[in-house]
Amino acid sequence: MQAIKKSRSYYELCKPRVVMLMILTSIVGMCLATPHVPNLFILIVGNLGIALSASSAATLNHIADEHIDRLMKRTERRPLVQRELSVKQSLCFAFILGVVGLSVLYFCINPLTAFLTFISLMGYAVLYTLFLKYQTPQNIVIGGLAGAAPPLLGWTAVTGHISPQALLLVLIIFVWTPPHFWALAIHRFEDYAKAKVPMLPNTHGIAHTKFQIVLYSVLLCVATVLPFVIRQAGWFYLALVLLLNARFLYWAFKLYFSKNDIEAFKLFKFSIQYLGGVFVALLVDHYLYTLRI
Repeated sequence: MQAIKKSRSYYELCKPRVVMLMILTSIVGMCLATPHVPNLFILIVGNLGIALSASSAATLNHIADEHIDRLMKRTERRPLVQRELSVKQSLCFAFILGVVGLSVLYFCINPLTAFLTFISLMGYAVLYTLFLKYQTPQNIVIGGLAGAAPPLLGWTAVTGHISPQALLLVLIIFVWTPPHFWALAIHRFEDYAKAKVPMLPNTHGIAHTKFQIVLYSVLLCVATVLPFVIRQAGWFYLALVLLLNARFLYWAFKLYFSKNDIEAFKLFKFSIQYLGGVFVALLVDHYLYTLRI
């Protein structure tokens, strides 16, 4: 029973729901990189390496944030806060995941994907978590680039090189991150204030943050239409993404005019569905128009 509980704690360190969304975008990057179905070995092994590396970064984030996690209601049940695992155990776990994940990518996929994954891991676990998070209210804007990398990693795993189409997929996640996370920051305003993390709502006020969410939401709508503009995607994608954008803007403006933070959490939840929907639409459209299914 104790072993099962500890296994669950290790599993929670990996932030599985976040990693699963990242792997979805990586899979789409792989599929869009070729007019055919990606090589099955690259599809499975490449995403395994990316998932292990992302889990390593997530574990390091747990370790670095343990002192503030205990102050926040959203994170007070995490394994390190509850003393279910020690820092030493967690560090060893993160090290093993990182070494195995990067080794798989380097030896079984290609060095470029391994290098970009390492840069992404360091960007999130070190640059964002240890420095940007506590230095600037633009932390999530700058640090969000690391979390936007998976579709690029998927693309390079298949092609071995970086292309503008792959960078456009990165741009979509990069622009999506601020409204997604700032909505949560508004909802958890008191938590971040207690933990003394300079999130935008705490440093510039909730009204200003709502305005920024609207601005980034508009930019997101523009970014998600670009795959159609450059003929990376077709009419099926455009129709779906316009519907998704309309819904995203609905929640963004509803939050802007709202006097409570309930709408913030609704936007946060929908934003997760939104990103998944955009990438699934890209995937389906790709095979509808490229393979003529």
